Amino acid sequence: MRAHLTLSLNSCLLLLFALFSLSSCSKNSNKDSQKLKAAENGGAYYGGIFRINETEYFRSLYPLNIGEVVGHRISNQIYEGLIHLDQKSLQVAPCIAESWEIDSSATVYTFKLRKDVFFHDDACFADGKGRTVNAHDFKYCFDKWCTPAANNKGYEFVKDRIVGVSDYNKSIKNNATSTGGVQGIKALDDYTLQVTLNKPFGSFLYILAMPFGYVFPHEAVKKYGIDMRIKTVGTGPFTLKTLKENEALILLRNKNYWAKDANGNQLPYLNGVRWSFVKDEMAELLAFKQGQLELDYRLPLELADEIVSRDGNLLGDYSDFQYQECSSMDIQYYGFLHTGTMFNNKALRQAFCYAIDREKICDFTLKGAGFPAHYGIVPPSFPSYKNKTLKGYKFDADKARKLLAEAGYPNGEGLAPITLQINSGGGRNEQVAEAIQKMLEENLGISVNITKMPFHQHLENTEAGKLDFWRAGWVADYPDPENFLNLLWGAHVPPKATDNVYLNTFRFVNPDYDKNFEEGLRTINEAQRNATYLKAEQIALDEAAFLPIFYSKERRLLQPYVRNFPQNAMEYRYFGNVYFVPEKK
Repeated sequence: MRAHLTLSLNSCLLLLFALFSLSSCSKNSNKDSQKLKAAENGGAYYGGIFRINETEYFRSLYPLNIGEVVGHRISNQIYEGLIHLDQKSLQVAPCIAESWEIDSSATVYTFKLRKDVFFHDDACFADGKGRTVNAHDFKYCFDKWCTPAANNKGYEFVKDRIVGVSDYNKSIKNNATSTGGVQGIKALDDYTLQVTLNKPFGSFLYILAMPFGYVFPHEAVKKYGIDMRIKTVGTGPFTLKTLKENEALILLRNKNYWAKDANGNQLPYLNGVRWSFVKDEMAELLAFKQGQLELDYRLPLELADEIVSRDGNLLGDYSDFQYQECSSMDIQYYGFLHTGTMFNNKALRQAFCYAIDREKICDFTLKGAGFPAHYGIVPPSFPSYKNKTLKGYKFDADKARKLLAEAGYPNGEGLAPITLQINSGGGRNEQVAEAIQKMLEENLGISVNITKMPFHQHLENTEAGKLDFWRAGWVADYPDPENFLNLLWGAHVPPKATDNVYLNTFRFVNPDYDKNFEEGLRTINEAQRNATYLKAEQIALDEAAFLPIFYSKERRLLQPYVRNFPQNAMEYRYFGNVYFVPEKK
């Protein structure tokens, strides 16, 4: 049956496959038609276009408005901040800031900037040539970061942390003509930036490595305004060359990039990176096998057992490729709207949580590409965080039915119709949704309708509080449990039900949770901090604040000639160090 399925899919996906060739190089162009040039030292090669597909289109490339993973993966090649994450270790590393100091109070951060970093050449500059980046540029961008706005998703990360944010925004409301910006952000000179916090926060450097910490010129904001969604002026290894909405995006090598490799070779090695946005995972795999892509990310579940064994060995003709897998630093879950009229019922939420057989989903639906989320919102990717001590949810149909009756809906009687909204793009979400739909019907007698929306519209609906029940996932912005627990912090919930919220779309508010979470934020000692976080997380689990489903195991294929593209638990991608090698004939 599977062989026939494969042949059928190969036939019906030919049209989709053709999309990968539009506006791109011909088949095998990186190996045949483009000549690779050896670097002077170290064994790397220059040349080639790295071709990659995403099954969803990005929402925005404006640094302050990046709230989804596709926009992050693209913008990370265009923009940079003071620091960034090392692609292998996920630890903070110098970027535009060549060094920094933290004072004894752990609240004052002083950054020394490089003097050889230039913005990309762009028409926003008088002569079209990118100018040198300085500390005043970061002051400008960080002040905008600290200003609440519809297109600023980063405000929640800094509003109560940096000195003077509240006073600065009050002065704006009062139409003050000269505020000097946020008091706690200072350009001490052209190449020294200082940021002062209200109190110690151990993850602050990680916060700065997020897209919200990228630097961009005020000239671009003045010229492009809201068009900065697709008009990019950064300092990164690649510049935006071509964008065809919903179809393709091409980045080209930044010839003026400041960074060099350990052997003194100018970076980046690649001539460019090209994204396509074909939504079908089977089409992506077919294009990869035909040499039209360098990466196949997230193997189609239908063929996973034909591609790789459960112990991680490639099978058949797939053995010619490179295989990478790791436990992802993510959680896949369904959201409950706590301020709605349906899931404000704790017993109903708990019934849903017990009615799901997560092990069956991981074994049969995901084909081993996930781990049951029996614990909480923090994935088991943090060795020092003892999430196995938490009491979560394991499948118990009898208990689920008792809770459903306790909620006032015995056998589902009297329960209003339920709609689960998921985002389009990728078969995994649909297959998991169908499995859960069937489990809720079999175990609780509840009918659930599934609707699909494009990702950007799906996010808009969840952030606006328009959905009672929805599919979601969170991939770590930085490797700290706090980044996940922050999703449940009551401080993010707006005063009006109609106001948008980026974090805590559940609109979950629990004083005991908030008390423990906030205590953890203030705690410097890691063991004590994690112990406090665990108390908070147990409260959220007891309240069934959300429906945990699984933690991902990410599996991907690379062409055999790709080098220096390591996988990590955040699927954090940086193409500045990637290169190709000539293939052996």
